[in-house]
Amino acid sequence: MRRLKILFLTILVCACTTTQPDRQQQPQKDIPKFSLSNPQDDALGVKKHKTFKGWYPWSLTPSKSLTNYVLKVDQSKLALYAEANSSASGLIAPLIPRSITGYELSWEWKALGIVQQADHQHGQTDDAPLRLILAFEGDKSKLSLKDQMAFELAQIISGQEMPYATLMYVWSGRKYDDKEILNNKYTSRIKMIAVDYGDEFLGEWRAHRRDIEDDYKKAFNENPGKLVAIGILTDTDNTKTFVSAIYGDIEIKPK
Repeated sequence: MRRLKILFLTILVCACTTTQPDRQQQPQKDIPKFSLSNPQDDALGVKKHKTFKGWYPWSLTPSKSLTNYVLKVDQSKLALYAEANSSASGLIAPLIPRSITGYELSWEWKALGIVQQADHQHGQTDDAPLRLILAFEGDKSKLSLKDQMAFELAQIISGQEMPYATLMYVWSGRKYDDKEILNNKYTSRIKMIAVDYGDEFLGEWRAHRRDIEDDYKKAFNENPGKLVAIGILTDTDNTKTFVSAIYGDIEIKPK
């Protein structure tokens, strides 16, 4: 049991696992836009960790320091600023379960710094200035014994369920030349794709469009279940560093 607890805590803390939407959180049809939020309700950090415009705070463990999220205007548009100082917490937007077949994910983000020593393939240094996280539902009874035990232990320790599958898009501190899909060391149900890396575009808005179904199939070698939540996460708890970044609007559109 001690080894299992260590395994789960490593998954939770180092792999930055998302959770299923809480029952008290109201699922939405569309992803709330930061540009349409009320800038008066902008404090989502250490002192006023509250909800706004359909986004809800979530943290990895109660002992972790919270990343600070604040709405600010950048280049004439309202966006979400994130500052992580040896911290790890994010925001989650629960969605009405929906098929992503025929749809793509589009978003903008800007890194104001990178975590140079970060390596997503090693849990002890798995940090990032920007993460966009997708949670999917599915039949957990079909998973390996190792993954099922990790899921059960997650619920016992945290009181929250891990999603059936988690797909992350990240701004990485380094380039992985030989890999498009980055595997998690501890569970097969978390996959990462580095869509930006290094400091080449530091301080610039980067726009991305991804075929969610295609990326899911490449990552998990199966058809995706329904999408149940979108999350964001800026974290530096493993490397004990400081980084800041900006999230623009996130949308799901027909291809």
